[in-house]
Formats: sequence, structure tokens, C-alpha cells
Amino acid sequence: MVSQIRPVLVIFSFLAITTGIIYPFVVTGIARAAFADEAGGSLIVKDDKVIGSRLIGQNFTEPRYFWGRPSATGTSPYNPLASGGTNQGPLNPALAEAIKTRIDSLRAADPGNNAPVPVDLVTASASGLDPHISVAAADYQVARVARARGLPVDRVGELVAQHRDDRWLGLFGEPTVNVLELNLALEHVAVQVGE
Repeated sequence: MVSQIRPVLVIFSFLAITTGIIYPFVVTGIARAAFADEAGGSLIVKDDKVIGSRLIGQNFTEPRYFWGRPSATGTSPYNPLASGGTNQGPLNPALAEAIKTRIDSLRAADPGNNAPVPVDLVTASASGLDPHISVAAADYQVARVARARGLPVDRVGELVAQHRDDRWLGLFGEPTVNVLELNLALEHVAVQVGE
């Protein structure tokens, strides 16, 4: 019996140490060396204080800021501990009501804007944490943000263009804008013009 148990314990110990200790340390070391920013959470620091991550959206609701995708993380928007979509299908009345409410909020914040509302401003992403919006969603908000800040529409539009992330390798995905980075740039412009 001992002769049969010994090889099992040796293999178990070897695999436990290899996959539970050595492999995670090696992968973490490679990640920190090759992708230091990403491995560290892609944190954004302002005045020596972490104010967010490039990977997790934030809840901007004031008209003077660009708004991100709605979060599906429950009562605490953009909570990474509650990441997940709503799993509501297109025929679900709750989804239709949520979209209507979000459209009404966008229209109330910018009553003169009669353009079609981009879908990513009224539907949550699969994670509920998406930090990006489409370029169309950013363009949809330019006039409202410019008016709320007293800035020229062209200047705010330039900021959107400057913060546009193109398709990965020129092929994959759609162009997007990181909402937190765009709003930080907007704050910088506001300081320059003495808002």
C-alpha cells in the first residue's frame, strides 16, 4: 500500500508546487517586466493620488462631463467586485424600461440634441465596468459638455479626436474613447481657460 501511495504523494506535491507556487510567480514576474502598467492595474495618478484605472469605468453624471456606458453592477456603479451583465434579452420589458429611462436622462441633460442616441450610452457592457465609449457616443455629448463648461464646441471636439483609440492593429474592434482620460483632459483645458 505504501509503495502505491508514495508516487501519488510525490506527483501531487510536484504539481502543487509547480502550478501553485512556481508558475504564478513566473507569470507575474514576466507580466510585471513586460507589461508593468497593465500588471499594476493601469492606474491613473493625479497629484500623487490614484484616481482611477484605465480599465474600469467611473460614474460621471454631471452635464459638464462625458458620461460612460451604464454600469450593470447594481446599486454601486462600476463596482469591480460585482462585475457582470444584466443578462436581459432584447424582449425583456425591464431592459426596454431601463433604455427608455436612460434616453430620457440624456435628452433632459441636452434638450436641443435630437440626434439618435448611440446604443452604448443606454446599454451596459457584458462586464458592467467598460471604461470606453464609441466615438459616436462621445461626439453625441460634445455640445452638452461644451455648453456646460462654456468652451467652444470645436475645442471639445478636438479633445475627443485627441483621445480616440483606433482599432487594435488597425483591424480589430471599433475606435473608442476612454471616458476618464477624456474627462481629465477636459479638466486640464478648464484650468487653462480659468473655468
